[in-house]
Amino acid sequence: MGAIGAVEGASGLSAYIASMLDQTLTWRDVDWLRSITRLPLVVKGIVRGDDAARAVEHGAAGVVVSNHGGRQLDTTVATADALPDVVDVVNGRAEVYVDGGVRRGTDVLKALALGARAVLVGRPVLWGLAVDGEAGVARALGILRDELALALALAGCAGVSDVTRDLVMA
Repeated sequence: MGAIGAVEGASGLSAYIASMLDQTLTWRDVDWLRSITRLPLVVKGIVRGDDAARAVEHGAAGVVVSNHGGRQLDTTVATADALPDVVDVVNGRAEVYVDGGVRRGTDVLKALALGARAVLVGRPVLWGLAVDGEAGVARALGILRDELALALALAGCAGVSDVTRDLVMA
């Protein structure tokens, strides 16, 4: 039997991605990791409230709402749709971060309004790196910061602490 998701005649990339998945991982692995470190443990790849609760029960100090597997699993839930449930279930017992889809300052504002403590950014950093190396990364992050400041002002928020869920949800 081949790797998970491997399909006879599929592309080499598909087979490679399938070979990266380890179906033997369980919550016991999180317990083990928690037992060998004093560092805060953050579990990435959470898109459901029940999994967020399990992560916290198994010692996670934070969870990252991320659907990066969505590239392999068609029609997976968007992180913005998953975020409110995860935040509600975690209920302050751990920090909640979000990854994926953050391209501009208004995306950061929406994530904060939905309850994220912070966002992780990938593509804007890579775009900046491609354009101008380290200076390009600094510029890309500066643009995000400036766009967030403008979005906060337009939303009537003096700062991040003024952001509430009602900015994006009725």
